[in-house]
Amino acid sequence: MTLTAPPAARRPGSFAPTPPGVWDRGVVHVRRDRNRLTGSIVVQRNGDDILVRHNLTGADLSDSLVGRTTSAIADTGGGRAEFEATMVGLVRTTIDDPSDAWTAFYRNSMDELCSGAAPFAPVHDRAIATVVGSVLDLGSCFGFFPLRMAAADPSRTVVATDLHADTMALLDAVAPRLGVTIDTVACDAAALPFPDASFDTVTALHLLEHVDRATGHRVLTEACRVARQRVIVAVPYEAEPAACHGHVRTFDRSELHCAGLELGHEFLVTDHHGGWLTIDVG
Repeated sequence: MTLTAPPAARRPGSFAPTPPGVWDRGVVHVRRDRNRLTGSIVVQRNGDDILVRHNLTGADLSDSLVGRTTSAIADTGGGRAEFEATMVGLVRTTIDDPSDAWTAFYRNSMDELCSGAAPFAPVHDRAIATVVGSVLDLGSCFGFFPLRMAAADPSRTVVATDLHADTMALLDAVAPRLGVTIDTVACDAAALPFPDASFDTVTALHLLEHVDRATGHRVLTEACRVARQRVIVAVPYEAEPAACHGHVRTFDRSELHCAGLELGHEFLVTDHHGGWLTIDVG
């Protein structure tokens, strides 16, 4: 199957033209350097600029780069914008063709998740075991979870959503290469464009830590509104919000319990690689 970049009118920034091995976005400058050790990433600050040099291969492209990149960017004083620009830059400068680069990133990430090798795999596994029927995933980001759900059962209705249209455009572009058919909607999780009781299950996996408490309550209220049976929420337990990933609040069991009480439905709070709030609405 051949995948070309989407038309310019709906091309995500992750497909933007760039010279081979070069990615410049804001203060972040990523360069492929074949003279360095294979698989290496070196991040340095030069005044206001963050210089990233690497010698990654296609096999290195996966979501497992997040941990390495987070530490390196944090050490330079960078935040979420710098982290995201670096991650995109590493993908785009490793393989020249953007479609091939993103396909490698997605395929490797999905393989790691399915094999259990990825740090996020236990979260996916728990959610998969709890989902019933059709699925609306909120804050999907790259869309790995809805991709897994759709790939496992092509007859299941699965919709990925994210506030950022570029992210959904990227998922739309790559999914056909993975042999997966999936629907995407760019929307605000706190104001969902779906009728009441539209999906059997609504999932919000590591979303609520990105929004303040009031917005989080609106997200949960909307999730309960459009769910027919169940809402599944997963959050990390952190001592401090991971600002590099855009986290603005932390959770513990008591915070999840309070969130459940405010919704007026039966719910259960559990621990498994972080915290879980499972709400039965039907």
